[in-house]
Amino acid sequence: MSRPAVASSAASPNGAAARPVGAGARNAAVSGGWGLPLAVLVAGMFMSVLDISIVNVAIPTIQNDFGATTDDVQWVVTGYTLALGVVVPVTAWLGDRFGLSRVYNLALLAFAAGSALCGLAWDLNSLVIFRIVQAIPGGILPVITLSILYRIVPREKLGAAMGLYGLGIVFAPAVGPTLGGYLVEYVDWRLIFYINVPVGILGAVAAALVLPRFSTVAGRRFDVLGFVTIASGLFAVLLALSEGESWGWTSYRVLMLITYSALSLALFVVIELQVADPLLDIRIFRHRAFTYTLLLIAVLMVVMFGVLFYIPLFLQQAQGLGAFDAGLTLLPQALVMGFLMPIAGRIYDRIGPRWPAAIGLAIVAIGTYQLHTLTLDSSRGHVMWLLVIQGAGLGMAMMPIFTGGIAVIPMTEVNAASAFNNVVQRVSGALGLAVLTAILTTQQAQQMAGRAALMPANMPTPDLGPTAPPGAGVYATYTLTKLQVFVGAIDDLFLIASGLSALAAVGALVLLRSGPAPATPAGFTTPQPAPAPPASPNGEVRHLVPSASVNSTPPDPSRKVSSRQA
Repeated sequence: MSRPAVASSAASPNGAAARPVGAGARNAAVSGGWGLPLAVLVAGMFMSVLDISIVNVAIPTIQNDFGATTDDVQWVVTGYTLALGVVVPVTAWLGDRFGLSRVYNLALLAFAAGSALCGLAWDLNSLVIFRIVQAIPGGILPVITLSILYRIVPREKLGAAMGLYGLGIVFAPAVGPTLGGYLVEYVDWRLIFYINVPVGILGAVAAALVLPRFSTVAGRRFDVLGFVTIASGLFAVLLALSEGESWGWTSYRVLMLITYSALSLALFVVIELQVADPLLDIRIFRHRAFTYTLLLIAVLMVVMFGVLFYIPLFLQQAQGLGAFDAGLTLLPQALVMGFLMPIAGRIYDRIGPRWPAAIGLAIVAIGTYQLHTLTLDSSRGHVMWLLVIQGAGLGMAMMPIFTGGIAVIPMTEVNAASAFNNVVQRVSGALGLAVLTAILTTQQAQQMAGRAALMPANMPTPDLGPTAPPGAGVYATYTLTKLQVFVGAIDDLFLIASGLSALAAVGALVLLRSGPAPATPAGFTTPQPAPAPPASPNGEVRHLVPSASVNSTPPDPSRKVSSRQA
């Protein structure tokens, strides 16, 4: 039984042959049902996104095993992040040139191989190198998944499908600390990598069996200058954000990296407007709804990753919980998000993105605001309930915002939209975490200085008994004060994140549309029915290429759609 093939194409705005488009492109898998292919896609993407958060829990154990310093071991995370920033922009070209299904399958197998290498690492340097290898397919998978999803799911079901897609984007980072904490505490940290190997292999086999085939775009040139400018620009800004705290935000290295990044990304914009075949067509931002949703996504990433980073710190450093117990505290939030995202997707299909996004963001603002009341004495159950409230808002808002932006994009620009969407998630998450960390450091210094100034010289210290060494009472007072200042600074961060969420809720009310998505996005033209394909002498049906296009510009004769299938 052969898989359905997608062979239709359209002319891009520059006149070159572009991505597959048309009724066949959107409904290629509908005849056999899109649920199973979508489940296979989400499973593979879930694995790659989960790996980002699950590794964070293992960092202290890896440091102890390899005898590394804190600065050195952080490159296990930093190297992965930098590689993601480099590979994401080229994913759209890879999907067009080699076919979406083929790239997805190869990325799954490569991710499994990279994970196996990480598990076999014999020292810190080898682990960092293998993490970079692992990040290359890890950055490709989410982008390719979104591109394929948009092609196989009917438009009227796009919200429900995006709700399932959100399980990888949002639910995976939230459940990572729990799974990672269990494996690190009770098994072995290397298993967080080995567990990806059978999942990746089985996922690739399933994808080869159930995913439809998509046509490649023969002759599409690789925009070398565009790739160099955006890849180096993203590399520079991500490196500055990752190392700014340790190097100093006003240090020469950080300022040079930020300056270079700004100039490189500006040059990228100029290049992409001039070349005939851009790596990522930035004209996609003419779709205002897509641009608005990217702004809201950036806010959500800052809030979500801020909570996912600082709540475990609060639980482990301030309240003394282990990694697994801290992860269990976050688990109810993840479950609520995973439960609500498909429901929010179905609500989107009926009423559009405005109201679920605005209501969800308002709930996020309320939940995050309540988190700013945490103290050293806050119970674990209290923290859980506050996280559940915030998770309910994230689950309600995230997928309507994602879907509301992608729904307005013509089929010819979906690959670029997926890449830009992923870039915004990565950069905004890193930027938000860097800014929040800088604020945390400043707040800690100010609050510590303020408490020291108010502390009387003859303040009594606790009596720890006759066996306590001299000065133990003073040290205990200092430690308690330091923890209280740490928690107070985290509370200030949650207050800032709450304000951002409230502004985003107002923005959703003003900027997002209400009502179901239009039947077709702007610039999309449904092709006329094509005659039945003739049978070849051996009885096989030949798939014809419809002549429909998205505009009146004729396709470039030198850019024909390849007959190779991915």
